[in-house]
Order: sequence, then C-alpha cells, then structure tokens
Amino acid sequence: MTPEEWLLDETRQWVLRASNDLRAAEICVSELPAEALYHCQQTAEKLLKGFLTWNQKPIRKTHELGELAAACAEIDATLGLALEPAIALSQYAWRFRYPGAPYEPDADEAGRGLALARLVRTEIGKRLPKAAMGETGESE
Repeated sequence: MTPEEWLLDETRQWVLRASNDLRAAEICVSELPAEALYHCQQTAEKLLKGFLTWNQKPIRKTHELGELAAACAEIDATLGLALEPAIALSQYAWRFRYPGAPYEPDADEAGRGLALARLVRTEIGKRLPKAAMGETGESE
C-alpha cells in the first residue's frame, strides 16, 4: 500500500465510523433522544478527525468540537464559520451519558442535533475526496 492509499484508507475509516454514528442517531432520534445526541456529537467529532487525518495534522484525544473545528479552520479558513453552529454538539459527549443529567432531552432537541451533524457531514464532504466520503467517482 502506498502512502497515498494508506492516507485515503485512514480517512475513509474515520468517515465510515462517522457514517455509522449518524445512522445510529437517525435510528434513535425519536425514541432515544439522549443516545441520538451522543451519536450526533460522535459523528461530528469523527468527521473533523477524518479531515485532519486527510490533511496530515496530528489529532489530540479530545471530544471538544471547538478545538477540532479550530484545527480544521487553520487548514481551510472557510470551515470556521461553517462549523461554528455544530460546536454546540460537544456537550452531548458527556451531558446525558451518566446518572444525574440536568434533564432528559426530547426528540426536538435530538432533531436539531441531527441537523447539526448532517451540516458537519456536508461541509467536510465538500473538502474531502469523494473516495474518502465513500462515494464513487474520481478523487478531487
């Protein structure tokens, strides 16, 4: 495997895992909104890490989307503004994962989270090769 093939494969793995999280969020959104929101955050996190991987930038272990979005914006300045709304998903990495949550989210909140996760997928998808996004066709 060439270094270019490895890079594409590694990026594709991040995107695939993000796609699986997005699918889980879609399945859970109505009946398990807290779990859906967790998967929305995970979708965004993995897509941002995929973008950083593709651009050969080191990835620190973090769930903080603001930090990851800032690193992505250093590569592509247009991502800063595009990703800003989705930074709110960071709280869902932990907020409802343990007993003592401040409240139980509802399907409407989960739907808003799902829209933000899809926004991240769209914006990152514009900036990665189609092959990395699991699409057929030529790489950009």
